[in-house]
Amino acid sequence: MNKFYIHCAIPYVNAKPHIGHALEFIQTDTIARYHRLLGEEILMLSGSDENALKNVQAAEEAGEDVQTFVDKNAKLFQDLAEKLNVNFDVFQKGSDKKHHHPSAQKLWQLCESAGDIYKKSYKGLYCVGCELFYSPDELDEKGECFEHPGKKLEEVEEENYFFKLSKYQDKLITIIESGEYEIIPESRKHEVLSFLKSGLQDISISRTNKRTKNWGVPVPGDPSQRIYVWFDALNIYQSGVGFGWGDKKYQKWWPADLQVIGKGIIRFHAIYWPAFLLSAKLKLPKKLFVHEYFTVDGQKMSKTLGNVYDPNIAIKKFGSDALRYFCLAKISPFQDGDFSEEKLKEAYNADLANGLGNLVSRIAKLCEQNNIQATDGSNVWCADLEKYMGEFKFNEAIAVIWELIAEADKKINQEKPWELSGEKLKAVLLDYVKRIQAIGYNLQPFLPETAEIILKQFSGPIKSGLPLFPRI
Repeated sequence: MNKFYIHCAIPYVNAKPHIGHALEFIQTDTIARYHRLLGEEILMLSGSDENALKNVQAAEEAGEDVQTFVDKNAKLFQDLAEKLNVNFDVFQKGSDKKHHHPSAQKLWQLCESAGDIYKKSYKGLYCVGCELFYSPDELDEKGECFEHPGKKLEEVEEENYFFKLSKYQDKLITIIESGEYEIIPESRKHEVLSFLKSGLQDISISRTNKRTKNWGVPVPGDPSQRIYVWFDALNIYQSGVGFGWGDKKYQKWWPADLQVIGKGIIRFHAIYWPAFLLSAKLKLPKKLFVHEYFTVDGQKMSKTLGNVYDPNIAIKKFGSDALRYFCLAKISPFQDGDFSEEKLKEAYNADLANGLGNLVSRIAKLCEQNNIQATDGSNVWCADLEKYMGEFKFNEAIAVIWELIAEADKKINQEKPWELSGEKLKAVLLDYVKRIQAIGYNLQPFLPETAEIILKQFSGPIKSGLPLFPRI
């Protein structure tokens, strides 16, 4: 059996999850479910990025100790995943001293052994939101980070450890251009290559205990410093599968087959992470899928604007599969998409209540009235769906299933089964049952709860059930 190790990004836990986190969780889970149905052994990982300076600052503002604060918020992300039917096999916490801390320290030691870590004094502009030093030419006209407008950067001067990122510039260009390390979509691949060819600078990979308030993974051999959050957090993708503590598990699952991330953290995943692994002489992940963002009511999500949307609200109002449907069907993964409750409600009523739900209800009722018994359905993927899933075009994949729904509706309206009887009626209804079974089977990666209900309802004697999506 082939293995497939997939992970999404590790969310910061300085605040509760927003709709963007739900989007990435859903996309990752959909890919994992698809590969599971292809017969592969799956490991799906996420976790919590807990050793960031922003977590320390947020805990101070909340008047809580850092461990209590990150534990509480990490649980909110795990709870959201559960509500979305996103079943992570591993949720690796960054503050885990048993597995993650020694794993991060092992990665450091391997890079150090390669001669790629050195110490020097440094002064620069630091964005706490990104946990990244920026040069002035990388900022907007106000001198602010593009990811966190309105936040003043900190001017920091300290002595810390640096990683020889510049040493790996040519090697990174080679492996990305050749496709050895694949970046999807092509536009993001070109963005990374452009950044690489503009010249890499060595990067700071530690912080003083004073700045970190003694929080984070200690630098091996230097208790006065803590490992920089991105060096340690990216390693969660390894520490969660045994690196540094479970060699058998690590050998089975590493390297990752697919990483799912948002566009704002591409530099860390497409440049820093493979450079660290090259230095440590470890295998690189095979593929990086970079998705775009949600805007909310036409504007970028911002705490300042107050438009950060809590996905738990949508789940409570519309159900988890309705939110999954909107995230997968109503935006392109490769373009920013706008979220609003009104748009979710429109999609719910038009596509789920009046579309899928109505079709299933009509056919189930006709089958019950005529004592139709379902035979086993054929487990067949639509060819186009397979193609689109391979390209992570979830919206186009779901459109294929909705074409099956439209075809079934059209066939019912043409054949008018309520005017038929006897063997002809039975043959027509059994054809409808096969169509519904195919729809249910193909829906499994996208709307798992709904697919399970449909497949169960259309097995054995078929009975009417409650509406899948009561109209709102």
